[in-house]
Amino acid sequence: MIFVDIVIIILLFIIFAFSHTWLASLKIKRAMVEKLGIKIAFYRLFYNISSIVFFLSFYAIAPKPDVIVYDLRFPFDIITFALQVLSLVGLIWATRPINLKEFVGTAQIERYMRSEYKVDELDEKQTLKIEGAFKFVRHPIYFFSILFLGFRPTMSLFYLVMFVCIVVYFYIGSIYEERKLVELFGDEYREYQKRVPRLFTWKLRNTKRE
Repeated sequence: MIFVDIVIIILLFIIFAFSHTWLASLKIKRAMVEKLGIKIAFYRLFYNISSIVFFLSFYAIAPKPDVIVYDLRFPFDIITFALQVLSLVGLIWATRPINLKEFVGTAQIERYMRSEYKVDELDEKQTLKIEGAFKFVRHPIYFFSILFLGFRPTMSLFYLVMFVCIVVYFYIGSIYEERKLVELFGDEYREYQKRVPRLFTWKLRNTKRE
């Protein structure tokens, strides 16, 4: 049954999302520091690799109902594809302020090999850079990823369920992520929250922050 397939997809995604968020929490990282000490420098790379393995495992075992929700015809398919390409350009723009080696986890290992790694960095040396796309939205990578994943000329039921799960996860994940950032950067990040919206590039007046 299609309904059962949808429920299984959602449950599997929840398991993946929970493990991904749990392993990224400050509580877990600090607990790992107590056990690993300076070798926490390897944790970021382990986290990224394990996340990929978990996601591919989830994708492999998840049911994929043979249902097409929509299949756009010309010229709407071309327009949608063009919007997807533009959102990919935006995604690349959003990653420019990010140190990709630090994000992946190789920069930490390089510092460890040079005996320059500091335990209080946990698994990543974080700096607050408010430039580029981050001037307009606090989570531009999530924002452009949502656009890129959403603009699809052809939408299957499996992909649609996945897309909805990912959007919900990005929103909830941004809340937990910002709690860590407030803990790390304090009032500086709180002021940033007041000035810039979380996931969308507009902000209604006389409304509370997202």
